[in-house]
This record gives sequence, C-alpha cells and structure tokens, in this order.
Amino acid sequence: MAEAVLNRLGRASGVLAVGTFTVSQCLFNVDGGERAVMFDTLRGGILPDIRKEGTHFLVPIIQRPVIMDIRTKAREVPSVTGTKDLQMVNIKLRVLWRPIEEELPTLYRELGTDFDERVLPSIGNEVLKSVVAQYNAEELLSKREEVSERIKNEMMKRAKHFHLTLDDVAITHLTFGREFMKAIEAKQVASQEAERQQWVVKKAEQERQAVVTRAEGEAESARIITKAMEKTGNAIIEVRRIDAAKEIAGKLANSRNIVYLPNTGGGNGSSGGGSNMLLGIDTK
Repeated sequence: MAEAVLNRLGRASGVLAVGTFTVSQCLFNVDGGERAVMFDTLRGGILPDIRKEGTHFLVPIIQRPVIMDIRTKAREVPSVTGTKDLQMVNIKLRVLWRPIEEELPTLYRELGTDFDERVLPSIGNEVLKSVVAQYNAEELLSKREEVSERIKNEMMKRAKHFHLTLDDVAITHLTFGREFMKAIEAKQVASQEAERQQWVVKKAEQERQAVVTRAEGEAESARIITKAMEKTGNAIIEVRRIDAAKEIAGKLANSRNIVYLPNTGGGNGSSGGGSNMLLGIDTK
C-alpha cells in the first residue's frame, strides 16, 4: 500500500513539473524601451502586430518572439570624399537614430536585427559624397551650418526608405589634406604680411607729415626772428645769448663736480682784467 501511495505522489510531481515547464514556455517579457515582433511558423513568418512593454503569451515551438530596441542611439559615420575644387576632406557625422515603431515587422523581415550596421554607413557615405561635392573647400568652412542642414535633410529622406527616423545629424569632424592646410597657412601669413606693410606705410606717412610740420614751424620761427631783427637790430640775438648763458649756468650750478675759480687777473681792482671760471671735474 505504501508503494502505491509513493507511485501516486511521483506521478503527481511529474504532472506538476510538466505544467510548470509549459507555463514558463508560454510567457515572455518585453522591457521598457523595447518592442517585440512574433515569428509564427504556421502563419507564414513575422506577424504584423507589435507587442509592447509587459508580459505576453506565445505558443511554444510554433511562435518565437524577436525583441527589438526602439530607443534613440548615437552612431558616428566617417567618410573621406572630395570637394568641388578637388580637395580631399575627412568628415564625420554624429547621427541620432531610432527605428520607426510601426515598421518593425517590415524592418525585421527585410534587414534583420543588425539593420543599423547595414543602413547607416551606406546612406551616410552616399549623402556625404553627394553634398560635399557641391561645395568648395573654403565653403565647407564658411557655410558649415548650411552644409550640415543639407546633409541632415538628405539623410532623413534616405533613412525613411529603410524604416528609420533620424532625430539629429551634425558634423563633428572636418579636416582637409596636408597640401590644402599648407595653402591656408601660407595665405594667412601673406595676409598678415600685407597688413604689416600697410601699417609701415601709414607710419611712414605720419613721420613725413611730422617732418613737414616741423620744417614749417622752423621756417615760420626764422621768419619771425628775421622780422624782429629788422626792427630791433641785434637786440634779439643778445637776448637769446643771455637766455642761453642762464640755462648753462643753471645746469652747472646743480652739478656736484664743479670748481669755482675766482678772477686772478692783474689790474687796479678793476673787474676787466680777468674772468671767473667754473670747471667741471670728472671723478671717474
């Protein structure tokens, strides 16, 4: 009897285990930021409906869920292409993209789950080459915003054909070939040299005007002195001589190394027999 009870318990445990296994296989979860499309072997492949976040049922063996991420992702698309004036340019784009949720079944059916690897580099290089070829190298620098906007619009149009939407497209890296960079540097040096020469010319013009003004002033001064001498004779010269003597005496009086030699000339006490002297002594 005990053996019969044990057999019944064993069969009950097996049924319970089979039931638990079956329930776990009939459920699947879709996390936040994800969607699921269902592959059904009996109904012709990918079903048109899309499963959102939460827990969903499936038929084991017959159905298989495919989880797809619909959150916005960033990707860098590099390209080396030529400009309108045949300059090589190395350019990189930063693309923020995500799949179109309503097109997930078609997207998986046509491209699989690695659709970004197949689509973005291809359309990125295609658009970059077509847009950059319409601008000169200098225009890529001066019209960078316009070029970026055109690339963005063209990328969005191309991405819609592959069931993708682009939230933002921006140029992050833009460099030219070595020869072009040398040409730009030489142009900048020439421009700076031209500006320096313009400054030199202006300086010379100012100096010339200063010389002319100084000469005109001296000529006017000579004319005034000549007119004064015509009226007063040599009095004006004597006044200038006295002023010069005062200036020299003042400078000598303020100097340290000066020796005063009084008049030692002979005579009857008259002052006309000699002259006082101030000697500057160099102590070096």
